[in-house]
Amino acid sequence: MKIFQNSKKGVKLAALLLALTAAVFSTFYITQNRAMGNPKEEPSMKRMPGMEGMKMGINETGQATTMLMPEKKQRIGVKIAEVREKEIEKAIRTVGRVAYDERKLARINLRVDGWVQDLFVNFTGQEVKKGEPLLTLYSPDLLSTQQEYLLAKRGQAKLKASPIAEVRETGGALFSSARRRLLLSGITEKQIQELEDRSEPQTAITITSPIHGVVTKREGTQGMRVTPEMTLYEIADLSTVWVVAEVYESDLSSVKEGQEAAVTVDAYPGETFRGKVAYIDPFLNPQTRTVRVRLELPNPGLRLKPEMFAQVELKSQLGKGLIIPESALLDSGMRQIVFVDKGMEMYEPREVKARRINSDYLVQEGLTAGERIVTSANFLIDSESKLMASANMMGSLGMAGIKMEQAQMGEMEMPGMKGMPMKGESAPKGPQTKKAGGLTLTLSTDPAPPKEGGNLLRLKIVDASGKPIEDAKVVFSYIMPMPGMKAAQALASFKNGQYEAKTKFGMAGTWEVTAIVSPPGKPDVQEKFTLEAGGDEMEGMPGM
Repeated sequence: MKIFQNSKKGVKLAALLLALTAAVFSTFYITQNRAMGNPKEEPSMKRMPGMEGMKMGINETGQATTMLMPEKKQRIGVKIAEVREKEIEKAIRTVGRVAYDERKLARINLRVDGWVQDLFVNFTGQEVKKGEPLLTLYSPDLLSTQQEYLLAKRGQAKLKASPIAEVRETGGALFSSARRRLLLSGITEKQIQELEDRSEPQTAITITSPIHGVVTKREGTQGMRVTPEMTLYEIADLSTVWVVAEVYESDLSSVKEGQEAAVTVDAYPGETFRGKVAYIDPFLNPQTRTVRVRLELPNPGLRLKPEMFAQVELKSQLGKGLIIPESALLDSGMRQIVFVDKGMEMYEPREVKARRINSDYLVQEGLTAGERIVTSANFLIDSESKLMASANMMGSLGMAGIKMEQAQMGEMEMPGMKGMPMKGESAPKGPQTKKAGGLTLTLSTDPAPPKEGGNLLRLKIVDASGKPIEDAKVVFSYIMPMPGMKAAQALASFKNGQYEAKTKFGMAGTWEVTAIVSPPGKPDVQEKFTLEAGGDEMEGMPGM
């Protein structure tokens, strides 16, 4: 473009190249038209009923409305579908593993020293019931405690008949103290009752299981000396299990506690286990960018085994919305385009905002229910649209004698350079302020106004309370909206209360700058600004 600005000879050379290109396009379209059976008469939208005065200029997408003959539509396989509003259900599929319900784990530790005499549960994986004996323990401490209890019981019986109240109370206190010592030593109420019935101490005390479950760990062996710090058994109740799944942060907004989940495992193909979301981890794994979600499932028959791999599906209802198929959307990363059927074989490119829902897209802006859009052959129509935009550009460069077939169908001849952003158009002057996502964004430049070449973009961000946002990620994407131009990006750094990035505008004219703000823990915010870059006036071109 510097040739255009600084050299008349370069202008003439560029015009000649464009003229040759247009001539090739024109020959191609005329040949195609004649091949369709119209060797003499060239189509004109002015001769089509209801199409008088309709223009096919370049819209905000930088592309032109396209017209396709019925034969061509059939040849390239164009399909049309109506945009409909319907209930949206989002399915999140992820993986997880089966784990113990940590609330139903029991560890068997003794509270006294002793020796294991008999071992009733002697292997890992053995199922035990609540109250079932695990082992018998000989403990000198327990034996003396039993004897003290029996003596205290007999003493209380004798002291009850005393006429002195203090004596009676002393007998009761001694009995209660001995009973409490037995309970604190791990003796159950049932065993104390049996001790009272026998009226003599038991040499070996039986230790029972506190829950119904499966032995997951066993340390004790027959004849082994045990101490209070040793864990003899670990028992897990597997009547309910957990499934710990990993959910990506992009799907986290669709996961709620109490939400139903479907779980499948390879061990039982075709069978689905139902559960609910019981807990969502408050922390995100920085390596995998996922959050752990805990599901709770009933486990009849103990079929789900801890450490099994599981496939998890979570579904959430998002209400009503406009859904379009994936094939209808062209996503370049910077913008999303669909082609709207305007009738009379006309297809208008339109920019929309949409986000993926399962295998489709939920439209947030740009379409209304009842509109008809192209769902097949979009890429071919997109190429045709860009080609027509190029034809409009060549016509606006003063090549009045060169017309393409589709340019003749409308009124695509445009005086001057209306198809290109030129210096002096209505771009805002000075700092620009916009609000989005609860944030206020103020864009300024250095120098102000910006110029052709190097510039410094500055963006100040404050929240609704006026507090500056200092820990966001900010990327500037800037482009001159012309066919064939590609957007450049610059990562901003935070300095002096605002975000700064160095950019280079390759030529004078109107530039579109998109600020992409990623606040921590919140959705991204995007806002577009228009800047007018100054420079030398372009010479020797019509409309300049």
